[in-house]
Amino acid sequence: MSQSVIRAARIIDAIAADPRTVAELAEAFGLHRSTMFRELQALEEVGWVRRRGNGRYTLGTRLAALSKEALDSLDLREAGAEHVRRLQRLTGNTVHLAALMDRSIVYVDKAEDESGVRMYSRIGKAVIPYCSAVGKAILAGLDTAGRDAVLDGVAWRRFTEHTITTRGALERELAAVSARGWAVDDREFEPYVNCIAVPIRSPLGVVGAVSVTAIRVVADVDRLKTFLPALRETSERISRELG
Repeated sequence: MSQSVIRAARIIDAIAADPRTVAELAEAFGLHRSTMFRELQALEEVGWVRRRGNGRYTLGTRLAALSKEALDSLDLREAGAEHVRRLQRLTGNTVHLAALMDRSIVYVDKAEDESGVRMYSRIGKAVIPYCSAVGKAILAGLDTAGRDAVLDGVAWRRFTEHTITTRGALERELAAVSARGWAVDDREFEPYVNCIAVPIRSPLGVVGAVSVTAIRVVADVDRLKTFLPALRETSERISRELG
């Protein structure tokens, strides 16, 4: 692949995570400011980035539109939309739908907690596979090669004292997930949030996962476990929709 295309993609990834100035991007990519400015001008011209009034660059409207079109075309999101919202109404907590897309796991739908508590996740955002319930639910259903593909290049980072930080520890956790049929994130990414998830299968194997997430003061892991029958039913309904 052309180096310029790769660099453009990495610039877009960088500003998606954190809007930045020309100077900040130039330093991050080891480029002269004038070179980075030309890169950003080209991306701005096609609508993939835009410059804010404070000089920082963020994602452009054209890229946002393309992202929505791509997500809307996903069979899993379409198949799960109604069922995700039914589950959210039943539990009163945030429900996530995640899809296995090539070598990544991505949030493709989300129904918010009725309390209005905002979660870190957003539609279109990649899931951190080793410290999320949906990530582990999907990984547990993959063979070694599939897991290797998803985990290739992962930077093992300790977000809380409960975060899994090694492949060995993750494999032990995935064995437990596979045996019981569901996965948990018990304060592994954020110290005040927990989550429980089950995989979604198609005739081709595991294609995604659905989860219920809550802050611990609202519902701890034991409380979330009471939603397992509804989670499994939701997963089965989505699987049937997929054929």
